[in-house]
Amino acid sequence: MMIERNTLTAQLFLELYTSVGWEAPCFEQIEKALDNSAATFIAYENEKAVGMVRVIGDGGTSFYIKDFAVIPPCEAKGIGTPLLHEAEKFIKESISPNWAVSLELISTKEVVAFYKRRGFEERPCESDGPGMFKMIR
Repeated sequence: MMIERNTLTAQLFLELYTSVGWEAPCFEQIEKALDNSAATFIAYENEKAVGMVRVIGDGGTSFYIKDFAVIPPCEAKGIGTPLLHEAEKFIKESISPNWAVSLELISTKEVVAFYKRRGFEERPCESDGPGMFKMIR
């Protein structure tokens, strides 16, 4: 498997995003989102794109995994872990050595265990409420 950084195109994003059953935004929104991403990563297996991660953030205190998709035939085949590793590596390279930053995401129910095994804490917890979001139209 090979992982590329910052080569994700709007068309490839659309293909990977919809492969997991998500309803994609319009092409122009995707282009704008990619232009303003901190980093993107694509996993290739036999020259075929099989997964992606898009990271956004402020570069100082918080980063966010916004889009993380692995095509259904490749789920649970070791694609997600290296993608997440590359995203975390990028974040560590982007901050000062003595800084600690928050890496956040909203998970689908099916992959909560994947993230928990990789050090993410589930919300709500003893000290924090649930993750929340609001769609604005």
